[in-house]
Amino acid sequence: MQQDFKVFSSGSQELARNTVLRDTYRLLGLSMLPTAAGAALGVNTGFSLLAASPMIGSLLMLAVIYGLMFAIERNKYSSTGVYLLLGLTFFLGFTLGPILQYTLHFRNGGELIGLAVGGTGLTFLGMSAFGSNAKRDFTSIGNFLAVGGIVLMVAVVANIFLQLPVLHLVLAGGFMIFSSLMISYQINQLVNGGETNYISATLSLYISLYNIFVSLLQLLMAFGGNDRD
Repeated sequence: MQQDFKVFSSGSQELARNTVLRDTYRLLGLSMLPTAAGAALGVNTGFSLLAASPMIGSLLMLAVIYGLMFAIERNKYSSTGVYLLLGLTFFLGFTLGPILQYTLHFRNGGELIGLAVGGTGLTFLGMSAFGSNAKRDFTSIGNFLAVGGIVLMVAVVANIFLQLPVLHLVLAGGFMIFSSLMISYQINQLVNGGETNYISATLSLYISLYNIFVSLLQLLMAFGGNDRD
């Protein structure tokens, strides 16, 4: 009887993990719709505050993003968290307007955006597969990633004031590596039961995808952009 209970309990835990993983993928897919809508709006209307005052605009943008992320985590056990998450994805899509506008001024701008989208998708698939099929639990690298994230954000804020092109490209590469590792870590946590909330998981994965896309697009423009029209 005790052995039957253990089998039943193990089966229930696996079902719960699969449910969270499924809901995470569904919400992540859904989040692409407001992102696309926000990006379309951003390209057509521009981001006047960021263009007029890059420093103030960047700081305000970071304040809004982290404010929404905090609100999502506070409401991650209710439907309010879903709506806040979709609101965040719309806002982040809108903030893509300036970089997409800038990219489209290159003769191969559309190709660069397509490559960034494709590269982001392939990175997600590869790192997700690695995280879900890994034999070990990645919980131990959580602290390492947390420190890495803090270092990157401090460097981002510093470069808002310093405006160093080389540091900008270094940060783009750093964010690509960090965000790729975060995808594997988050998927591994979902598969092994370390993460049980699909809203939190979706938020983490979405931010990683966003960072990879923006970083990859910046690197493609720097090293593969043709002369602007």
